[in-house]
Amino acid sequence: MKNLIKALLILMVLVSCSTIKNTKQSKPPKISNNKAVEQVKSIVVPYTLENVKQIISKESIKMHLDYLASDALEGRNTGTKGIEKAAVYIEEFFKKYNIKPYFKTYRDSFNVKEIDGYNVVGYLEGNDPKLKNEFVILGAHYDHIGTAKEVNGDSIANGANDDASGTVAVMEWAKYFSKTKTNKRSVLFTLYSAEEMELKGSGHLAERLKKDDIDLYTMINFEMIGVPRAESEIMAYMTGYGKSNMAKKLNEYGETEIIGFFPKAKEFNLFQRSDNYPFYNAFNVPAHAISTFDFTNFDYYHHVDDEADKMDYDHMLSFIIKMAPALEGMINTPTKEIKMNDE
Repeated sequence: MKNLIKALLILMVLVSCSTIKNTKQSKPPKISNNKAVEQVKSIVVPYTLENVKQIISKESIKMHLDYLASDALEGRNTGTKGIEKAAVYIEEFFKKYNIKPYFKTYRDSFNVKEIDGYNVVGYLEGNDPKLKNEFVILGAHYDHIGTAKEVNGDSIANGANDDASGTVAVMEWAKYFSKTKTNKRSVLFTLYSAEEMELKGSGHLAERLKKDDIDLYTMINFEMIGVPRAESEIMAYMTGYGKSNMAKKLNEYGETEIIGFFPKAKEFNLFQRSDNYPFYNAFNVPAHAISTFDFTNFDYYHHVDDEADKMDYDHMLSFIIKMAPALEGMINTPTKEIKMNDE
């Protein structure tokens, strides 16, 4: 009897242990087997709201952000094992959706002192014989700061809003254009590291592409789009608003006012502080950052509580979907309608 009771107790312990949930997501989700990103089976032409909703889902946005902002990636600091995991994840995503490497591999490698860094660069060739020689860059930084001041035993700065949110948005648009095949111009989907090290990653890529003498039409960097602004505000704002007519044209292409003016952007020097700036410097073309974080709507900038569970996924889905026709319009106009302003 004693042996039987002992055996039952051991069995109960084993069953109990097997049901404990692992809150540290150590393995990436299997992108290739996820139903949320496999809904569209055919080419979708032209753009309709219903079509884009079939391609871009809240489930896939949340799946990608949950992994990129998980403890397993240790805050995605440049030069760490955590950011290597993030890079591999993005590369696998690009492979799945037939986004080609622009260089020999997806990685644009560089060094910051003794640290090895790498941007991840995907390429989707345009489908117009002439316009495919012109490029549009959609980018975000996938690195973060690694750790921050400990709070309740947590020191990992997961960087969900900053800038896993922008990274996921770029990934979703890459998926969209790879499926719809509606891009007349060629598009580079660029995810930068070392943004948190004074824009070293985007700076390296901008100079490299300048040396390659690509015909860059426009560049947009998406920075912290995981939380909504107040209902009285326009959904997002653009840094360097007056430097070009991009905001006006994007709203025109999207047939709704998505992008507005943020009065404090100049005061906070936001145009020069994000990954659009090296491209503006190198190419002297419209290159801006778009954000929905305005310093009033999220308290966890460079904080350990910048976590995936604090993101507003309905807002992210709405923003990514509304931006799709705006980006498509920019990419497909017969002439370069977006131009620099004389300030």
